[in-house]
Amino acid sequence: MPITQSAKKALRQSLRRRTRNLKKKEAYKSAIRDVKNLVSDGKNKDAEKLLPQLYKALDKAAKTGVIKKNKASRLKSRITKSVTKKRA
Repeated sequence: MPITQSAKKALRQSLRRRTRNLKKKEAYKSAIRDVKNLVSDGKNKDAEKLLPQLYKALDKAAKTGVIKKNKASRLKSRITKSVTKKRA
């Protein structure tokens, strides 16, 4: 356990940040899961409607440092590619 006052504060901060980061991580992962499930079911129009929600979750995660900017970009690119490929 932390002993000094600054160590106690650091522990509080890290716990708060961890919960915040986990929420953002779960948000973008569930959005990806939803889109992939719709694409595999052949419901590409519904998947396209969820893309803005997915983009928002990924951008928020990248902005706050949960994931890196290039990872967010790569995930967006791959998901969009799979949605449009299935449609064509």
